[in-house]
Amino acid sequence: MNNPAHDSLFNDSEIWVVAACFNEEEIITAFLERLSELPNISRLVLVDDGSSDHTVSKIRAWSEDLSNQKSLLNITLLELTRNFGKEAAMLAGLDYAQGKCDAVVLIDSDLQHPPELIPKMIQEWRNGAEIVTAVRNDRDKESRFKVTTATWFYKVFNKVVNSIQLREGAGDYRLLSAPVVNALTQMREFSRFSKGLVPWTGYKSCELGYQRVPRTRGTSSWSLLKLWNYALDGIFSFSVVPLKVWSFIGLTVSVFSLIYAVWIIFNTAVNGVGVPGYPSLIVAVLFLGGIQLIGIGVLGDYIGRIYVDAKARPHYFVRSVYESK
Repeated sequence: MNNPAHDSLFNDSEIWVVAACFNEEEIITAFLERLSELPNISRLVLVDDGSSDHTVSKIRAWSEDLSNQKSLLNITLLELTRNFGKEAAMLAGLDYAQGKCDAVVLIDSDLQHPPELIPKMIQEWRNGAEIVTAVRNDRDKESRFKVTTATWFYKVFNKVVNSIQLREGAGDYRLLSAPVVNALTQMREFSRFSKGLVPWTGYKSCELGYQRVPRTRGTSSWSLLKLWNYALDGIFSFSVVPLKVWSFIGLTVSVFSLIYAVWIIFNTAVNGVGVPGYPSLIVAVLFLGGIQLIGIGVLGDYIGRIYVDAKARPHYFVRSVYESK
């Protein structure tokens, strides 16, 4: 049986969409047009993450075009002072939306996330879900290398992290209820990994499948190095297993070294002193030196994150705020 009061509450609800933009001048107009055709969206918050092209001017031009004034889509543009990164840009959008709406939809502005899925996400939220995650159901358009490395990342992450489990194919395309937005904005660590932070909050979640389309315009700003660093952010932000692994490696090397020392003593006692082998010595020194340096590097990564968070610098600065209506 339908509850009229319940339906009225959701019909009058404020649904905001937050999208980070970085050098999207070639596709941002198409993105705005697609969003303007959707019902139930109260406001679109675009966060320009220090674009060096004409992304900002294109957004303003579309908003001020008289032919678009009939659109019910209200637009807010947050222009950051420089490129702070996608995580900081999403946080800026969530900070701006906090306390002003009932739910926020996070979406990429490159149209690889189909905006037409948003009404289904809103319906799942109305049915009681506090988080609605869009999960892509295929990776056919990506290279074999990227598919393989992504699969291994999820396997490693879910193996070393006990508090949460990541769903392969789930990205930043999500609907977040107001309590979830409030929870995410309270977490101010500098090395943010939203894919892990959202499920870590523990709110009731559901999934919707979709097929991600390849980019039709523009190029991705995610290089292999950035993806590698982002993967490390995810693992180091949610697990101390990498630190414990090096304790195990050190113990293993010590045990084998002790066994080898016993063998040398026994061999010397039986056969006498042999001629020292330079090759085996240099290999052992280089191997142990490499192990130590890698261990120090892992430890240094954790300490570096403590150092960055201890400074407590802001995640971003906003140069200007533009509102179309």
